[in-house]
Amino acid sequence: MARSLSLIFIALLMAVPLCAQQVNQEMIDQVAAGEITEARASWWGFNEEDSTEALQAAINSGAQKLIVENMGKPWIVRPMSLASNQEIIFEEGCEVLAKRGEFEGRNDTLFTARGVENVTIRGYGATWRMWREDYDNPELYEKAEWRHCLALRGVDGVNVYGLTLRESGGDGIYFGAGGVTNFNVHIKDVICDSNYRQGISVITAENLLIEDTIMRNTSGTPPQAGIDFEPNNPEERLVNIVMRNCLTENNNSTGYTFYLRPMDATSLPVSVRFENCRSVGDGGYGTRVVTDTTLENSVDGLIEYVDCVFESSARPGIGISKPAERGTVRFVNCKVINTGGEDTTVSPIMFNSRMGADVPVGGVEFVDLELHDAPDRNPISYVDQGGGIPIADVSGNLILVDEQGERENLQLTDELLAEWMPIMAIKNIPRLSLDDMTLVPLVLDSPAVVTAINWPVIRRDGSYVLYAGEGDEVSFTVEYTQVGRNAGREMPVRVIAPSGEAACEVAAVFQAETEVRFTAPETGIYTIALTAGSNRFALKDPSHPLNLSGASGPIKFIGMNKDLTFFVPVGTMEFGVRVFGEGAGEAVAAKLINPFGEVVGEVDNQFEMHQFHVELEQPSAGEIWTLQIRKPSDTTWEDHFLDLRGVPPLVAPAGATLLVPQG
Repeated sequence: MARSLSLIFIALLMAVPLCAQQVNQEMIDQVAAGEITEARASWWGFNEEDSTEALQAAINSGAQKLIVENMGKPWIVRPMSLASNQEIIFEEGCEVLAKRGEFEGRNDTLFTARGVENVTIRGYGATWRMWREDYDNPELYEKAEWRHCLALRGVDGVNVYGLTLRESGGDGIYFGAGGVTNFNVHIKDVICDSNYRQGISVITAENLLIEDTIMRNTSGTPPQAGIDFEPNNPEERLVNIVMRNCLTENNNSTGYTFYLRPMDATSLPVSVRFENCRSVGDGGYGTRVVTDTTLENSVDGLIEYVDCVFESSARPGIGISKPAERGTVRFVNCKVINTGGEDTTVSPIMFNSRMGADVPVGGVEFVDLELHDAPDRNPISYVDQGGGIPIADVSGNLILVDEQGERENLQLTDELLAEWMPIMAIKNIPRLSLDDMTLVPLVLDSPAVVTAINWPVIRRDGSYVLYAGEGDEVSFTVEYTQVGRNAGREMPVRVIAPSGEAACEVAAVFQAETEVRFTAPETGIYTIALTAGSNRFALKDPSHPLNLSGASGPIKFIGMNKDLTFFVPVGTMEFGVRVFGEGAGEAVAAKLINPFGEVVGEVDNQFEMHQFHVELEQPSAGEIWTLQIRKPSDTTWEDHFLDLRGVPPLVAPAGATLLVPQG
């Protein structure tokens, strides 16, 4: 009996959690007393099911150097925080693993450094890993893009060496705001692999050096780049940043991307330099620079690429969309090799003006840029979405290399650029305001719209106008759906009455249909403005006349064949219908049809802005025209735009009642 009790006691002791057996209080006390400055994380314990408290206590201990051992099994943790004035060494083979089923907060990060200074993390042969596939499962997690492996927020003097950062629900490394920018950060020999949003995101940083780092296999939610430089506001900065000997490969989108539209002329000038960096097989551009469209809203500065290679990207190797007078982008001794796939409409180097541009695009210098590409497309081309926006300050030379290795040196003269990038002339016909119009249904007392009508789908944001009489019971359905893997939340639906007061407020459910009902408090036009982030929506089955409004800018469509009608008021002699795709790789086909059923103009595979310019022989008697929008015959179709000029900027699907100016 005694022997049996002893065996039971031994078994119970063995069942005590491993972390309780490994706590070394004597060494912990010496660290606390300042008697030793180098510590081992296992002194605070190790539990193969959850080591959060142990590892966090070790980090918070004040040890100047902390060694996180390879325990043969992962350190499984919940969100962790780093501390100032510490070097942490993760032994070769050590893995820190996010605890599965945790990280439910949309901003939960594996390790966060907030406001810390003088921190070095060494992890040659070590890995931090999360559970990307779980975070992407809507049955398990609320959709989010901020569950990073490492978030740096307002730090100074942080070094990260040798780590592999894998499978986050956001970025491998995130440089975010923490009240101030991130200063004096060095990233070296790091691998960011298979992360959800980005390999690395840089929101704000000054004195940042990234060397010998690989960013690959990003996939999940846009932008899905290797590295993305994207400040959130004009006060953030990208100053004195260098990337050296880095590689992006097999990311779903661009390798090295700059989205600088949130900055403006008041921002500190950007200064970023790439040395001997490569993009190989990325799903977007090799590199792309985008600022805002106007001088006052665009940042100044210099972005320079030296001895860099952009190879086998699905889209152009280089993309530029910025005012010529704001900042310079320079390429010195770089190579663009076989980019853009087989699409002959996509050049290896693409310039782009965007909606709202009012100044020339350019400000780019090419010094001995070597170009390996198919001979049946221009080396450089231009997608003009602004409409008649010229190219300026593009200089230097290209070296064209054919399949036999023969080289041709071309100086970028104004004449050659004009041949490759002809500027279309578009007459500037004003967009009419709805503010001074009293809108009524074209057919008074028109019946409810037939539900079989195919209502167009809107991308990102859009506005509608609806006519109702006082006391009418009004209803329509909001269909709110996902684009790709973009995150989505409830979308406010606010109906504004003619008086300016809210007539109805509801929340549209993501990935569902939401019915909206209200009693009209007065007679007249009700406005409905919706914003879906990067996703899409449609208003369907309205009980009263409903039109899409382009009063504040081009209407943003996505996919889907559609026949749209619009009204040409009495007395009109001239108007314009502008259509265009999203840019390189996304086009549109369209036909403009007059009231007699005659096609007066058509385009196909249209990337850049095209204006159907109509000059009537006689003043309009009040006519309905039709625009047919179709899938382009020979390229991708997704985002596309419509902008009506010189007529009321309202459209309705064929068969629906148009709203027109009274009288």
